[in-house]
Amino acid sequence: MLQLVTEFFDVRNDPDQLDVNEEVREKLQQLHPATMTEVANDEGPIMWLLLIPTTHDIMGRFLSEEISERQLFDETQAGITYDAIYLCSAAVLPEFRRHGLAKKACMDAINSIRNDHPINNLFYWPFSEDGKMLAETVAKNAGLPLLLHPAH
Repeated sequence: MLQLVTEFFDVRNDPDQLDVNEEVREKLQQLHPATMTEVANDEGPIMWLLLIPTTHDIMGRFLSEEISERQLFDETQAGITYDAIYLCSAAVLPEFRRHGLAKKACMDAINSIRNDHPINNLFYWPFSEDGKMLAETVAKNAGLPLLLHPAH
């Protein structure tokens, strides 16, 4: 799964993207326990999801390309009130796609974050048509506006 994510998003060759390491994982858990979701079967992980709760101000600066994805993460602090969620990444092994795993995981995570924070917007940086469709479906089901990063 990690190989799939690394190859698809090519984070190792793009310093502006978030490269999830142990330090990043710890901060994500401090932001909110629902930021990372993994679904596994007996053979290992089959789906991985990453959401970042943040503020409207940080979201706006990211969407206007004033800051990078990495800076969005770095500037988002734990212990504050979040009103936006960045749909950062979702990866599903090919043989498990189109079974609703990512949609369910997204909705569960968003609802968990919404239990603690007044979320008003979702936003994303599309890397694929599947990612775009997932983001649109999740936003519709969550009843939230969806904003798009202009770079892709």
